[in-house]
Amino acid sequence: MVEVLKEQVAEKSLLVNNIRREIDKILVGQRDLVDGLLVGLFTKGHILIEGVPGLAKTSAVMALASTVQAEFKRIQFTPDLLPADLIGTEIYRPKTGDFSIKKGPVFHNIILADEINRAPSKVQSALLEAMQERQVTIGETTFDLPDPFMVMATQNPIEQEGTYPLPEAQVDRFMLKVLIDYPEKNEEKEILKRVGFETPRQIQQVMTPEELDAVVSLIREIYMDEKLKDYIVDIVLATRKPDDYDIEVSDYIQFGASPRATIFLSLAARVYAFLRGRAYVTPQDIKIIAPAVLRHRIILSYEAEAENISPDQIIGQIFDSIEVP
Repeated sequence: MVEVLKEQVAEKSLLVNNIRREIDKILVGQRDLVDGLLVGLFTKGHILIEGVPGLAKTSAVMALASTVQAEFKRIQFTPDLLPADLIGTEIYRPKTGDFSIKKGPVFHNIILADEINRAPSKVQSALLEAMQERQVTIGETTFDLPDPFMVMATQNPIEQEGTYPLPEAQVDRFMLKVLIDYPEKNEEKEILKRVGFETPRQIQQVMTPEELDAVVSLIREIYMDEKLKDYIVDIVLATRKPDDYDIEVSDYIQFGASPRATIFLSLAARVYAFLRGRAYVTPQDIKIIAPAVLRHRIILSYEAEAENISPDQIIGQIFDSIEVP
């Protein structure tokens, strides 16, 4: 059974290589971002990408969507966006005296919610049902969304002018929050070369919906030892009751991670192992992917904000304190 699983992982890893090759035509560097997007793709989970403008967040999501045979829609979130602009609305027909449904752009497989934190709370609430239940309600009728349905959202840091903090309930629906930074010097030179001196490259579709479903099913079979499951549970519990683990960060945490963190960390670690061509999870897989799963689920206290303590610093202390199996 183990040998069969290894062979299947090796076979499906060729798809990963093909996707990476196509994305590399557009994106320079940003390895963590690509890994995060692939984790979202292979779990059909939602991904939140945060970084200052100009770091190719939008280009990365569009490149990923272009590699998959799926319906893609980009929605530019603005302060004047209405819920009906997102999910659709009822239209009155005077000739017949009844209403017809006009579905919105959310009825696509991969949604790019560009600058999601620039839209007001009513729009965020409309997106919440779609993300969690994978359905939307227009008038009195509820419609199922297509499978797969993934929201790949980008946002600028909260301190940027004209942004709205996302509600905690909605942030928790995102499987990962990926932070991206400026490129290295050699990467920036490559960007300059491609944009200013080369013909834009075309991305090819390299994965069918059936192949995506096969990878999703395979990932759920990736082996995870019972000790690693306990390790994940301890990590999440330490964000809620750090004193139980002799970690002195309780003054900095207002609320710890939800049970979704446990589920998503287990699943994301298996995807990360798969991306590295392995049929089993290691502690290092968990440690690498955990910050992206936890950072948006730890609600900081006023003391943490006053002392400029970040969620990633707290996560680092937790990993330093909990014994690795």
